[in-house]
Amino acid sequence: MADDYLVRIGKLIRDARQHRGWTQTQLAEALGTSQSAVNRIERGNQNISLEMIARIGEALDSEIVSLGYAGPMHLRVVGGRRLSGSIDVKTSKNACVALLCATLLNKGRTVLRRVARIEEVYRLLEVLGSIGVRTRWINGGVDLEIVPPADLDLDTIDAEAARRTRSIIMFLGPLLHRLDHFKLPYAGGCDLGTRTIEPHMIALRRFGLEIAATEGLYHAQVNRSVSPGRPIVLTERGDTVTENALLAAARHDGVTIIRNASSNYMVQDLCFFLEALGVRVEGIGTTTLTVHGMPTIDVDVDYSPSEDPVEAMSLLAAAVVTESELTVRRVPIEFLEIELAVLEEMGLDHDRTPEYFADNGRTRLVDLTVRPSKLEAPIDKIHPMPFPGLNIDNVPFFAAIAASAQGKTLIHDWVYDNRAIYLTDLNRLGGRLQLLDPHRVLVEGPTRWRAAEMMCPPALRPAVVVLLAMMAAEGTSVLRNVYVINRGYEDLAERLNTVGAQIEIFRDI
Repeated sequence: MADDYLVRIGKLIRDARQHRGWTQTQLAEALGTSQSAVNRIERGNQNISLEMIARIGEALDSEIVSLGYAGPMHLRVVGGRRLSGSIDVKTSKNACVALLCATLLNKGRTVLRRVARIEEVYRLLEVLGSIGVRTRWINGGVDLEIVPPADLDLDTIDAEAARRTRSIIMFLGPLLHRLDHFKLPYAGGCDLGTRTIEPHMIALRRFGLEIAATEGLYHAQVNRSVSPGRPIVLTERGDTVTENALLAAARHDGVTIIRNASSNYMVQDLCFFLEALGVRVEGIGTTTLTVHGMPTIDVDVDYSPSEDPVEAMSLLAAAVVTESELTVRRVPIEFLEIELAVLEEMGLDHDRTPEYFADNGRTRLVDLTVRPSKLEAPIDKIHPMPFPGLNIDNVPFFAAIAASAQGKTLIHDWVYDNRAIYLTDLNRLGGRLQLLDPHRVLVEGPTRWRAAEMMCPPALRPAVVVLLAMMAAEGTSVLRNVYVINRGYEDLAERLNTVGAQIEIFRDI
């Protein structure tokens, strides 16, 4: 057992040294020892102290060993491989988290089909469980059953789990109908700069909700005498803002009109779910929603969230950057039409099947086949817009795609304060990206990707973009601490391996 442990440590040290591009002699010089000693260590034939392991890790700028806890998950990527075959798109991460929050509206049993098994969902399940909601995976772990208690206990909320997800902000809409006062931890999630909850409050104050933020908590107080007598105009056409307003309106005894509403995919899925609860919603897919609320909702409901257009874009981008022919199945085409129009302008060779319906009976799907293409930079800049424009979360994937195209592409990510900065991590893999300001980056292609070892960016989509570039780079790359990817993608590495990628999951000893 001891010998096996030394072999495992030796392999980690060898891999870290090779990823740094050092020879055994160079590492020996940094440590003040001999090349033969380093050789014995890497072969597992040398006893090694924790002090020496720490010195090696410091010399190689690599955390070789984590002690006392299960270390973070990393990915080792052998790049330069072509993908082939077909891969299915999973259900929407953003829809699933909104629907989990929406189950707080219902006194009855809710079953959500094919829920994405991702860290963001796990955090919300931990929070729901801590306040008394019973949840369990059923049907072989594919579907999720949610049964709320008669009374919620917010005093026992799992604050640590709540702070690791921004989705906790969507508890405000349902809870204001169940409790006169309550506390919630500050919302967390991706590191995307300062994001205020004021647009949420402008909408929710119309239902009597007031918030005081102190000591890491939102202190909520509800005035039952207040109700929206005129249309609510959202100051931001945001997805979670619209969802919070919908959740508040669903149990308001009356008709609520929401203007400047998002009509994005997760909002539509939430509207379909509310209809399954018995709440009538007019204007789905438009910027004006009329909600006929019900003061009490007590039904057993079974609902299937639709597929994730951002994951679909991720998989399309994987095919593009690796110059592969790949079929991506169950693509929600309504929410990718602008992206595909831009890609067609750039020269993408692809075709699609006739449309068919998702399991919710409402969302239109197609299967897309992407082929290796000679891409040219688009004439206009890439920038997001509210649906039906180019999706905000799909913008980062165009950084990797543009890096594969001939010419210069301007990407303007105006929504988030610093997400564009994380895209410049592609430069460590051979990209040529110039940051013009915190929101704009100029990408020059084509790129000869090269392998590297690096930490995962702290934002979900840029992290996946780095992974895709590693898949295109000849040689072996390491992406460290990929928790942020697991927040939004279910078994992404394993699924990419089924279509030809070579990605190994590992942890430090």
